[in-house]
Amino acid sequence: MTGAHTADWIRRQFGAGPPPATVYGDEGARPDAETLRPASVLVPIVDRDAGLTVLLTRRATHLQDHSGQVSFPGGRVAAHDASPEATALRETHEEIGLDLACIEVLGRMPDYCTRSGYRITPVVGIVTPPFELRPDANEVDEIFEVPLVFVLDPANHQRQSREWQGELRWFFAIPYQQHFIWGATAGMLVNLSHHLSQGRL
Repeated sequence: MTGAHTADWIRRQFGAGPPPATVYGDEGARPDAETLRPASVLVPIVDRDAGLTVLLTRRATHLQDHSGQVSFPGGRVAAHDASPEATALRETHEEIGLDLACIEVLGRMPDYCTRSGYRITPVVGIVTPPFELRPDANEVDEIFEVPLVFVLDPANHQRQSREWQGELRWFFAIPYQQHFIWGATAGMLVNLSHHLSQGRL
């Protein structure tokens, strides 16, 4: 299984057909996508010699929205952004200082609608080392990588729940070492796993 996980394999998977529909960790009704604020994130798959990894950030604890949570680099669509890809690349450079020349965009995953009011377009890209990162301390407290094989293993996909605004809400979680990856980020990783494992390994 792990022998299949190469950059060329990822490229073939994204060239083989459209990703499946978005899967959420809960079964509740989703907000109307047209009423949500558009955003875009980069799902950076790093082509390390020791194996592919997924690069993630931990948001600064002083931020008003989703402080301290694990996320992909990305953010709201700006008026001058020409596409979701443009948003994801711009925000990635602003947040972590990654040189855009190191990123090969492969394609998009289906939009992910959050209960916090965003319609997120995940843009998947291969990141080729060497590269230097310069995190914006106003937005990012930590940058770390998780082995892709760990992310893709369904045994590591949990469904957990917590009470929010008087309701019990379910969500995906992928704990890794000291990091707790949950919510939209974990959901998008579960969707990536579904796409990369749909009968083409």
